[in-house]
Amino acid sequence: MSETTLDGLIGSFSLFDDWEDKYRYIIDLGRRVPVMDPALKVDEHFVKGCTSKVWMIAGWRDGRFHFEADSDAQIIRGLIYILMLAYEGKDRAGVESVDIQQVFSDLELDQHLSPNRRNGFFAMVEKIMALARLG
Repeated sequence: MSETTLDGLIGSFSLFDDWEDKYRYIIDLGRRVPVMDPALKVDEHFVKGCTSKVWMIAGWRDGRFHFEADSDAQIIRGLIYILMLAYEGKDRAGVESVDIQQVFSDLELDQHLSPNRRNGFFAMVEKIMALARLG
């Protein structure tokens, strides 16, 4: 399975017939998210709108958007991984061109995530977009 691009991830998701398997897969993807330095887990980096605790920092380096995020919930860490595939290392045009609603739909997250997790996912997207505008 190729989970290094959004298309690869969407393809990998299509191999699972059962949503429970997809859910476990998202949790497994979360294990790939680097653990954030605890010193960065401060109010300034806290993502509001998530039921779970989520912290995020971001910036532009050499014309590319980079962000780091972490959560106390494994499923949210998996959603962070999906967002990293969508936004990490992209130039401004790349960040702006991501149709995250379509990605959300293609992964069938719109049908299977709880409303709280859905709200948390899009709260993270809003934070990414706000941080991308600041750079």
